[in-house]
Amino acid sequence: MNYTYILSCRDGSLYTGWTNNLEKRVQAHNSGKGAKYTKPRRPVALAYYEEFQTKELAMKREYEIKHMTRREKLRLIEEKEKR
Repeated sequence: MNYTYILSCRDGSLYTGWTNNLEKRVQAHNSGKGAKYTKPRRPVALAYYEEFQTKELAMKREYEIKHMTRREKLRLIEEKEKR
């Protein structure tokens, strides 16, 4: 399984990425071995994710989410929490 995810960073910012092992990737971000962006913004928390059958679909969705406004990303997170 492949995932597109949004992390909530300590400074209140949001980070979007993709992975094929969600738990391991979040741990990597929190240990400082994730993205350069999240390293100084630890701890991070998983705020949102979507599952995909292929890496290509997950990467396409990551691209779409990265081009959303902050408000749109927060709306995604809020809608997922309601379910």
